[in-house]
Amino acid sequence: MTATDTEPDTAPSRPRSRLARTAVLVAVFVCAACGLVYELALVALGSYLIGDTVGQASIVLSLMVFAMGVGALAAKPLQRWAAEAFAAIELLLALLGGLSVLLLYAAFAWLSLYTPALIATALVLGVLIGAEIPLLMVLLQRIRRQDAGSAVADLFAADYVGGLVGGLAFPFLLLPLFGQVQGALVVGLVNAAAGIGLVLTVFRRELSKRAVLVLTGISVLVGGLLVSAYVFADDFEITARQALYADPVVHAERTPYQEVVLTESVSLKGTPDTRMYLNGDLQFSSADEYRYHEAMVHPAMAGPRGRVLVLGGGDGLVLREVLRYPDVREATLVELDPAVLELARTDPRVSALNGRSFDDPRVRTVASDAFTWLRENRDRYDVVLVDMPDADSTATAKLYSTEFYGLVRHAMADDARAVVQAGSPFFAPKAFWNIEASMRAAHLNTAPYAVTVPSFGEWGFHIASAADQGDAISMEIGRPTSMEVAESGKARSPLASPGAPELRLPADVPPLRSLDEPTLRAAATFPPDRTRIPGMEPSTLMHPTILQHAQGEWENY
Repeated sequence: MTATDTEPDTAPSRPRSRLARTAVLVAVFVCAACGLVYELALVALGSYLIGDTVGQASIVLSLMVFAMGVGALAAKPLQRWAAEAFAAIELLLALLGGLSVLLLYAAFAWLSLYTPALIATALVLGVLIGAEIPLLMVLLQRIRRQDAGSAVADLFAADYVGGLVGGLAFPFLLLPLFGQVQGALVVGLVNAAAGIGLVLTVFRRELSKRAVLVLTGISVLVGGLLVSAYVFADDFEITARQALYADPVVHAERTPYQEVVLTESVSLKGTPDTRMYLNGDLQFSSADEYRYHEAMVHPAMAGPRGRVLVLGGGDGLVLREVLRYPDVREATLVELDPAVLELARTDPRVSALNGRSFDDPRVRTVASDAFTWLRENRDRYDVVLVDMPDADSTATAKLYSTEFYGLVRHAMADDARAVVQAGSPFFAPKAFWNIEASMRAAHLNTAPYAVTVPSFGEWGFHIASAADQGDAISMEIGRPTSMEVAESGKARSPLASPGAPELRLPADVPPLRSLDEPTLRAAATFPPDRTRIPGMEPSTLMHPTILQHAQGEWENY
């Protein structure tokens, strides 16, 4: 037992009970949980709006940890008024933390100042969170003085457990029940209640009557603002979301995976244009989506096609084209987000576009991550169509890796063909050719081609067949091969690797709106300024080169 343990208390009016110490530790626990939720909310919002999860996490966490150190130092002069200062800090933290998602969304939607606003928010919240522990240490010692090491151990134990609970509650409780905006507001209310509740109960006798009145008034004001924001959060989100899109929003939902938005406009001719966006990225426009989907599907169908695998494409538009061939016996679609599948089945706008393809008895849908599903899959398919969102985030980068294409190759039967959507060779040439390099590294013989889709501009694909391992290893990635001419007289792309499929339409191709043999031959011709980029390094799980190329190029786009 130390001297401080036996030191007589010089202020008998201060609370000494075990219940009071428990109340302080509970406050530490709650405040830590709330603080971590604020951090995660900023990271999640950035990943939804910007797409760069790693970058957003790095910015938020590094700035907040730095600011917490600043806040701890800034709290030193406030220790004399520890109770009042702690209550004021918690109320300010609750207000700013609770409103942080709403304010940042507004900065993104109307001001185009998201990154500066994020930096400022992370710094301010970090300073306030950092000031908590020093003040709580002082309050804990006022209840019963003890060895500093023991006090620190108690505080940090409660702090770390609170962080664990907050970290788990955010994705598994708050987001499903409340969503991002209202979830942050609920946490702000809890944060304010914990802070002011501790001070006005356990440490009330340390406060003057004026301080009690001021803190009570501020508490009512903060609570009123947070409750009002909660009530009007839905209206705010609708208004802010509409500001992001040129056309009226007719459907919007935030799923555990992404934000799904449908817009619809009507041209002067009375023709509706329905568009789908995932996390703000355009997926299709009903005005010209057929150009994209015809180009993706029909060249792959010029061969065996009894069993077809579609990875992505949850809107059902790829399936629509696949099912136009009566000899397709089975079409399996693997889509990560069940909400997209449900929307494609039930929304009259989308189901009309996809020809109610999900009602076809040949179709089997699987709600799963494509990478995980391929690892467990043992079936083989005659055609594999990879229609994934662009690789502009860490969540999608693995779907453009050599390892992923190795799994695709494993799912291909003998003489199978695969087509991968690869973005724009004009707007994002490094990403486009990086995808080809990754496919070749996975022992796929590839041939690139690109068509014009007005909503997207020039858009490219890679058609591939499985290569013999020896041939794939000897392939000179990054160098064009000589022009090959098939016996049919159809030109093979000069950029095709040896053994790549001939780019042609099936003999029994159904009537198409935009694609024919001359268009397809032209699609395989790349002008000198858009030809293959030599020395392109394949993208892997451990070295996702696709991410650095895609993020840099699509920002300019």
